[in-house]
Amino acid sequence: MNNLIEIRWHGRGGQGAKTASLLLADAAFNTGKYIQGFPEYGPERMGAPITAYNRISNEPITIHSNIYEPDYVVVVDDTLLESVDVTAGLKETGAIVINTTKDNEYLKKVLNKYNGDIYKIDARKISIDALGKYFPNTPMLASIVKISGIMTDEEFLNDMIGSFKHKFAKKPEVIDGNMKALEMALNHVEKVN
Repeated sequence: MNNLIEIRWHGRGGQGAKTASLLLADAAFNTGKYIQGFPEYGPERMGAPITAYNRISNEPITIHSNIYEPDYVVVVDDTLLESVDVTAGLKETGAIVINTTKDNEYLKKVLNKYNGDIYKIDARKISIDALGKYFPNTPMLASIVKISGIMTDEEFLNDMIGSFKHKFAKKPEVIDGNMKALEMALNHVEKVN
C-alpha cells in the first residue's frame, strides 16, 4: 500500500481536532479515496490532550491500528509541543503543521531537531478574522490539505461547502465564515526554513 497517507492530529479536548480529522476523512472519501478517521482519548475532559488519526489511500485500507509512523502531523495547540512528543515516529519525508505564532528557532528546538518539513499557521488569527471566535480546527484542516496534497484546493472547498451545509443546517449563518477560514488558511500556511 505505497500510496497510503497517514496523519496524526494532536489537540486538546474541545478544540475540534477529532471533528477536523473526520471532516478530512469525509472530504477524501467524497473524492473517491478509501479512508479511516478515528480519535484516541486519554482523560475525557475539556482541555485534555487528544489524538486523532486519518488514513487515506487510493486502494482499500486493511490496517486497523493506531498510527505509529505518520506521514504528517497536525498540532492544533502549540502548548502540547513541550508536553507531548509530537514528532514521535514522524517520517522525515513527511511534514508537521503547527498552529502557532512562535518563532522558527523555537519550533526547530522544541521539535527535537526533526529534519522533515515544518509548517506553521496562525489559526487563531484566521479563525477570529473569519468567524469572530476561536475555532482552530477549520484552519488546521485546510492547512493539512494544502501541505499533503491529498486533494486539490478546489476539490476540497467544493466538498466542504456541502459538508458545512449539512453540518450547520440549523446554523447557516456560520457557513460563510467557515468557508472564509478555509480559504484564508489555504493561502497562509507558511513553511519554516
